[in-house]
Amino acid sequence: MTTTETTSNPNQALWEKGDFTRIAATMRKSGEALVNQLGIHKDHFVLDLGCGDGTTAIPAAKLGAKVLGVDIARNLVEAGTIRAKQEMLKNISFQQGDACNLEGLPDKSFDVVVSIFGAMFAPKPNQVAKELVRVTRPGGKIVMGNWIPGDPTLVAQILKISSAYTPPPPDGFISPMLWGVESHVYERFAQAGIPNQHVTFLRDTYKFHFEGSASEFVQLFRTFYGPTMNAFDAAEKNGKAHELQQELEKLFIDQSTSKVANQTIIPATFLRVTVNVPGVNPVM
Repeated sequence: MTTTETTSNPNQALWEKGDFTRIAATMRKSGEALVNQLGIHKDHFVLDLGCGDGTTAIPAAKLGAKVLGVDIARNLVEAGTIRAKQEMLKNISFQQGDACNLEGLPDKSFDVVVSIFGAMFAPKPNQVAKELVRVTRPGGKIVMGNWIPGDPTLVAQILKISSAYTPPPPDGFISPMLWGVESHVYERFAQAGIPNQHVTFLRDTYKFHFEGSASEFVQLFRTFYGPTMNAFDAAEKNGKAHELQQELEKLFIDQSTSKVANQTIIPATFLRVTVNVPGVNPVM
């Protein structure tokens, strides 16, 4: 099946819509900085779940680790493979997969499992937590980066604004933003067998770097970011696309910290979750 064919999986369809690589390009610096804080080294086998085109997977491979990037979007898997070849990295591979069911990945096989703004969007969070724990070896660790509901910074506000213009979600829908709530994270990993004392939290910051104006950055999201594309599709049907555009432009302009013309730098707060999977020899 090619990336241009349709899919019956709504989550897959969302992330294959547009071209998330265009957004990911503005996130590279923060992705590399985050990975450099995780203590990854050449003896580690790393899984990056919801890896996109390698914003954190490729920096992990550059540290010498053996890396597998898994994403539900086939176009992003292809893009990551191309990037790895361009970087001449032979210790990384990409494959398509669903964070709710990592069939084919053996139990207890990864030293470090990373998911930065990836697995949080999978529709079955309890299954995600179970799979994250299942594939991590005893003594290994899981690191998630999750957007925080109600947070005043960029991404949480993009998703909040966009949701006001889209139809209500289907019955049974679980908001991905709940991965940014500590009590929900505790609960999900507890049912996967991880005691609360093995889960820690840190408020961290990601910065988007875009060479262009804030209005042009909004246009990038409108053209290439699945959730924003869906919001504009719905807004256009209701004659409200101009209102949505104005709201997002105000948000981006207000939050940009750049002092340089035609450059946009916007920080976004997220919840960094670290899970230390019980075992004899913790990952150092």
